[in-house]
Parts: sequence; C-alpha cells; structure tokens
Amino acid sequence: MAENQFFVDSDKLSEKALEHKHKLETDPACRTNHMEYMEGMEQINSDIMDKVLSQMDSYDYDSYTAVDVRRALNSETCSVEDFKALLSPAAAPFLEEMAQKAKIETSKHFGNTVYLFTPLYIANYCENYCVYCGFNCYNDINRKKLNADEIEHEMKVIADSGIEEILMLTGESRSASDVKYIGEACKLASKYFRNVGLEIYPVNSDEYKYLHECGADYITVFQETYNSDKYETLHLMGHKRVFPYRFEAQERAIMGGMRGVGFSALLGLSDFRKDALASALHVYYLQRKYPHVEYSLSCPRLRPIINNDKINPLDVHEKELCQVLCAYRIFLPYIGITVSSREQKHFRDGIVKIAATKVSAGVSTGIGDHESKYAGEDDAEAGDEQFEISDARSFDQMYGDMEGEGLQPVLNDYVYVG
Repeated sequence: MAENQFFVDSDKLSEKALEHKHKLETDPACRTNHMEYMEGMEQINSDIMDKVLSQMDSYDYDSYTAVDVRRALNSETCSVEDFKALLSPAAAPFLEEMAQKAKIETSKHFGNTVYLFTPLYIANYCENYCVYCGFNCYNDINRKKLNADEIEHEMKVIADSGIEEILMLTGESRSASDVKYIGEACKLASKYFRNVGLEIYPVNSDEYKYLHECGADYITVFQETYNSDKYETLHLMGHKRVFPYRFEAQERAIMGGMRGVGFSALLGLSDFRKDALASALHVYYLQRKYPHVEYSLSCPRLRPIINNDKINPLDVHEKELCQVLCAYRIFLPYIGITVSSREQKHFRDGIVKIAATKVSAGVSTGIGDHESKYAGEDDAEAGDEQFEISDARSFDQMYGDMEGEGLQPVLNDYVYVG
C-alpha cells in the first residue's frame, strides 16, 4: 500500500491548515527531529532501547530454516535465537506444533482462565498528526471530552453490566486532557472497578506516580512501530513524534510505581516480524531489569478509520497473527496476552484456547456512548470512534461464549487490603 493512501484531506480545513498538512506530508525538512526530546520530557538514560533496536536491525528472518524452527520447538526454554526462528517464515509449516506448545505453556501458567475487561474512551482530542489514526488532529470527526459527571455515568453503566476491570483512554492531548483530569477519572474509576488501566499519552515518572496514587494500576503504550525511520514518516507532528520518549514510557511508569505495564506494535504499519520481535524483546529486557512488575503484550492489527476505509493490515493475515501470538507465549510464558475487538469473533474464540489470556467485551471506541451502545441505539452527541471494531459482543455474550469454549472467565483476581 502506498503511503499516500493514509493521506485524506478534509474540506473543513482552512487553506492555511491544509497547506501546513501537505507540507508535513511532503517535506521532511519541515518536520522536527523525531529522535530529539521536547521540552519537559524526562530523559532516564536507559540502555533498553539500544538493546532492542540493535537486535531488531540485525534480524534477518529469511536466514532461518526448518532446522532452526525444529530446534526451537524441542528446546526446554526458548532463547532469543529460538524466538527469532519461531517468528520467521520458516516456522509457518510448524504452526500447529507451535499452537500445541503455546497451549501447554498457557495452561501451565494460567490454567483455563480468561480475563475480561472493557475500554472507556473519555476524550478524543489530539494534538498529533499520526496518519493512520482516526483521532489525528487533521481528521474531521466529532470531538468530545467527558466531564466528571459524564465519566461517572459511563462507569456506572459499565459496572452495572458486570465488568470489574476498565481501561481508560484519551486522545493524546495534554492541553485538552491534562494529567489532573486523568487523575480525577482514575479516582472515580476506583469507586466502581477493582482494576484500573490507562492508555494515554506518555508522561514523566512523577506524573505516573501521581496517576498511580489516584488509582491507576497499570498503563499500556503502543510503540506503533519500532522501526524509527518508518515511525518518522507516520507521526508527522506533535509530542508523539518523539520516538525515544514513547519507547521509554513503560520504564518511567515502573519508576513511578505502576504495578503493570503493557506493550504493543500496531501490526501492518511496518515489517510485522521485526515489530513483533522488538515488542517481545522490549518486555524481555525490562522483565530482567524489573522482575517484580506484571507485563503484558497485545497484538493489534491496523483497522479502517473514519474518513479512510483504505487502511488495512497489509500482509498480516490471521495465520501470521496466530504465529506471532504463539511465538510470544512460547518465548514469554508468564506474561499476559491481550487480543482486542479489532479481531473477529472466530479468531478470538480460538486464540484464547491457545495463547491469549485477556479479551475485551462490551467495547465502544467512541466517546460517551456506552449506554446507547448497550441499548442498541445511536447517540448523535457522542464523540467519534478511533477505529472500527470487528467483535461487538456484549459482556454477557462474551462471558457465555468463553464458558461455552470450556474456559473460566475471570473479572478480577486482586484482593485489596487497607
């Protein structure tokens, strides 16, 4: 897919805004250095990024053979080299064996449980121009930011459905959704849910500490792609443009006291095998530096967005996605693996019996429309969605389907004392 298929112009943009947008798209010289920190961004001088990128850059997946894959499958513990073999094209004929080995590891460490959660988008204002994202600042969508009463109402609706874990999300805009606003939302969430996650713009370690004190248990940050050159061509403006600051978000969150951290690349933006390798190695190296923290990986693929239905995950089909997820489980047997509603029902129902440990249910990626979605109605005042979902099952449907697959749905397994 040509890169310009990401570019869509809105007739709502002023002539000046349109000119600036086109300049960003066509003239790299007018864009800021994506490897330089902006003012106010904390630098932690970690060596993790260099380790991950060095391994990714040197990864030649076509050099691996069936012999390497067989050796990896026969190994008692999966080394980095074994993992590289399992991600390679040479492993495709071994997918059934990989699934069997992954299933054994999942059962060994997680039993037959599957965790359920739902996302809650509280704002969709964004200051970045990320060309593949429905929230990007140049996209013509309905923008909305929920106030405290609206946030609490959404939480009540979700909690009444039975869900006990929530993942709160915003667009990446400090001015529209500042840290204090997110912190107050965390305090509200703590009243209704036993496990509170955040997927927001990266912040400094002291800000993560504040959010943790407000009730956040874990954070998830998508690096999107670990190929820094490709990253530069996809994130043309805004704080998200700064590659190393985003990369180090999870480590800053750990420094701020967060109990758990989540990682992901958005498969389809770049070479998915290299991005899958880098995502897992990001976890692998941090796990050795901070062994007390809970780690999780997700494996989302590109989805169409409002005003651009041409966006798709390229060569990452379900077979390739299954290979990546099985390789993750074999290499990192103790981590949580989440499969979102970007994927279809049949795929999610299958992969939870093999490698995944967590799925979303009752999902809306719009702003302030859980009540109307749950009632099967449209809300004209809701903020627009970030991307199209593939699996729209309610919490009750998902719970019943997971039980029907012979699994035990788990809503929360933490006991808080104090």
